[in-house]
Amino acid sequence: MHDPLQITTTRGSFTAYVARPQKLPAPAIVVIHEVFGVNADMRQSCDELAAQGYLAICPDLFWRIAPGVDLTDRTEAERARALALYNAFDLDAGVNDIAAALQVARAMPDATSKVGVVGYCLGGLLAFLTAARVGPDAVVAYYPGNADKYLREADQIASPLIVHLAEKDEYIPADAQREISAALKGRPQVQVYSYPDRGHAFARHRGIAYDAEAAALANGRTAAFLALHLQPR
Repeated sequence: MHDPLQITTTRGSFTAYVARPQKLPAPAIVVIHEVFGVNADMRQSCDELAAQGYLAICPDLFWRIAPGVDLTDRTEAERARALALYNAFDLDAGVNDIAAALQVARAMPDATSKVGVVGYCLGGLLAFLTAARVGPDAVVAYYPGNADKYLREADQIASPLIVHLAEKDEYIPADAQREISAALKGRPQVQVYSYPDRGHAFARHRGIAYDAEAAALANGRTAAFLALHLQPR
């Protein structure tokens, strides 16, 4: 079941794609999109989470600069458009919007008190920052580009966190990956996984770099992690 959701803040309002599970109430998960917006891949990610028993919400974080973006990585023109959006995007405003989405999600009649975050690429970085600044009940960051530039915030992370890194990521160099792993090492609530010989966006369903084996492994780890921290026991 899919219904759009309107999220209102003091600075304006934006929409979110919502996928509902069969059994309600359910824990909520805010899914944070990549530079391609709330596209078919993000909607599929929400639908998969709903099938696992979650109320999945993907807010349009580009609403200030280009509402309704729905791109793929399949053409040079779309990739160029996505890069321009990335360069124009305000990360701090994005984290504030995610905080607003989390607040709305937690208060929804169909939701339990537990809320999590799952983010990819740009969304992975935003998930990392949300873990440090907002503190959801569980956070998953897939290949969080530029997270190495914000490692000073790692000490603020209290949320359970999983980070998925691609060993051959063309956007997160090996040195940056080592810095991320070192900054998060020794934190019992944090797990960092590396996927050998895989490139950036290996879990993007329709993406040019999709790798079914690595995606299945990462998504399986994510599912177990979310169930542990969000589902009632």
